[in-house]
Amino acid sequence: MATLLPPKSKRIKLAEQKKTAEQAEFDLIPTELPDILIQFRASDTGEDSNAPIKVSGAITAKQLEELLNNLLGTTDDPLPYTFSVAKDSTQNLSNVIDVPDDIYTSVLKPGYKTTEDILTVIYTPQAIFRVRPVSRCSSSIAGHEQAILAVCFSPRDSKRMVTGGGDNTARIWDCETETPVKTLKGHSGWVLCVSYSPCGRYIATGSYDKTVRLWDAKSGDAIGDAMKGHSAFVTGLAWEPYHLRDGEESLRFVSSSKDCTVRVWDGRLRRVEMAMSGHGASVTCVRWGGNGFIYSGSQDKLIKVWDGKDGKLLHTLKSHSHWVNHIALSTDHVLRTGFYDHTGKSPETYEEKKALAKQRYEKAATIGGQIIERLVSASDDFTMYLWEPSKDTKPVKRLLGHQKLVNHVTFSPDGRLIASASFDNHVKLWDARTGEFLASLRGHVGAVYQCAFSPDSRLLVSSSRDTTLKVWDARKRKLAVDLPGHKDEVFAVDWSPDGMRVGSGGKDKAVRLWKH
Repeated sequence: MATLLPPKSKRIKLAEQKKTAEQAEFDLIPTELPDILIQFRASDTGEDSNAPIKVSGAITAKQLEELLNNLLGTTDDPLPYTFSVAKDSTQNLSNVIDVPDDIYTSVLKPGYKTTEDILTVIYTPQAIFRVRPVSRCSSSIAGHEQAILAVCFSPRDSKRMVTGGGDNTARIWDCETETPVKTLKGHSGWVLCVSYSPCGRYIATGSYDKTVRLWDAKSGDAIGDAMKGHSAFVTGLAWEPYHLRDGEESLRFVSSSKDCTVRVWDGRLRRVEMAMSGHGASVTCVRWGGNGFIYSGSQDKLIKVWDGKDGKLLHTLKSHSHWVNHIALSTDHVLRTGFYDHTGKSPETYEEKKALAKQRYEKAATIGGQIIERLVSASDDFTMYLWEPSKDTKPVKRLLGHQKLVNHVTFSPDGRLIASASFDNHVKLWDARTGEFLASLRGHVGAVYQCAFSPDSRLLVSSSRDTTLKVWDARKRKLAVDLPGHKDEVFAVDWSPDGMRVGSGGKDKAVRLWKH
């Protein structure tokens, strides 16, 4: 009788798979590949930086980066870049191929181009600083008596953070000493949304009690009484972009509500400046764009675009077949931080601050020489839509893939990626230029509530019903760090503008701070 060999162990199988993969890599790029002609083009201005250059057909992204720094004269202080290749001479954003590793595997091998063509290599600068993944919980701070529903860092740095909870209070925290600074008392209902002004001097809170309140961000003192106007609970808040302010003391912001309206407030005069009605159901979220438009998403399946100057309805975006849960702008990060960069430094005068805020906005919104502010919407119909509201009322792309409702969506600070969080337990990554699906980030075993990019766009953190946070590598598209620690569902998460910390809160009533 023949002797049967025992099955291979898991260790032996993994070793064989690794060996096979290593052998396959040697045959990936042919040793003798013809040279190609390339021409660099800036993604923001659309300008060509050189005459065509002959390079190897197997040139890597790292070698392209070194070559470009040589051409631009930045070898002493080289900048990191990402590259893509235009499929044609028009540089249409929906017609490019990313080059994560090398030209051959991305472009030549699939047959997009021949070695006889001149390849237009589009380059985009990455953040010159690099954020390290948070890996540990530095503090669990008690204070709230009910679930934490909203978290927001100061735009200046990661030293201050505000949270809103089901105990009818908002709280300011000192993230360096990891202690509470001030309890913001005054609301008689859950605090559903919190938001720092772009200058970092004020905090706005919206509540289930139908009111909005303003607070001094430094002292935590209330600025006047509750601001009344809505007839149902407040669902969202957004500040007027800093570069659109009429003066340094301007305090304009917009709120959305269950009462189907959007209201623009003057914080100095403490009154409603404009009330925009037109939605047929609860308005779930609101954004104030850098071009002066106000965007509102509603349970009536519509997204409406309003003029921030006079409140007139400009456009109605129709495509979703169910509630719109969330909307995000490609410029959200720079609008939130105003004139602050990742160092937290600020100009001295108001004019300098306004000019820098405008410069940062235009740089973030410029694509191919045009200022284009993009919008993405997430819905209960399991889909998302990518829009360019200033150009067309028809969507650029329908984003399909989620199997349950999409709860939250966000752009990366560099405007290159979109991340979506869904009740199907997955986070998905999409190309923000084309709307193409890139990857499904699997790891959570419960509904994903929110996600937030690091300020350098290289990392992503997500919060979930499964009580964990997870940090993902956006380029490798895989899990970087698993962050257990919460004792119950994690409703809210935010990554600080300087990249040093992540703040989270949820059903266990504890604020948690995470560091690298």
